[in-house]
Amino acid sequence: MNTSVARAFAIRTNASAFRSSRSIALSTAAGRRFISIKPIYTAEATATGGRNGRAISSDNVLDVQLTLPKALGGPGDAGKTNPEQLFAAGYSACFQGAMGLAAKNLKVALPESNTVTGTVHIGKDSAGGLGLAVELRVSAPGLDKETTQKVVDLAHTICPYSRATKGNIDVKLSVV
Repeated sequence: MNTSVARAFAIRTNASAFRSSRSIALSTAAGRRFISIKPIYTAEATATGGRNGRAISSDNVLDVQLTLPKALGGPGDAGKTNPEQLFAAGYSACFQGAMGLAAKNLKVALPESNTVTGTVHIGKDSAGGLGLAVELRVSAPGLDKETTQKVVDLAHTICPYSRATKGNIDVKLSVV
């Protein structure tokens, strides 16, 4: 699985063991922290069957059937999703939340009707492996394009997904 997708979804194959050893798992044998943040919320999901399987969150709110898209040689089963769609949804939602904070910091009234549409591309990278690229298209009806761009630019520095992908995958931001 691509490391960017893995970062987006904390997939654990042994969720109960992970939960019971969470405080221990935060440290390595060398005594350094496993993660570089102090968690205030943790999402957890378990995948079984890979790209043609199922993913379930630890609280059972998310329970999705997965399918490998036809473009990647899979069945592309109707009614099933894939990691790229989940990443697009998660990144879009997170970015929109960051836009709210950015607008507040800039003292801009962000229209409630604003939208962020995420597109995740998967394809061959320059090394011959698979890589990801993301496009985020932002619409803020009633807000001029220049102001919207300022909000988007600041949001890109705030959004945890943007910060996690920085330098790892291409992310294109557009105001539409």
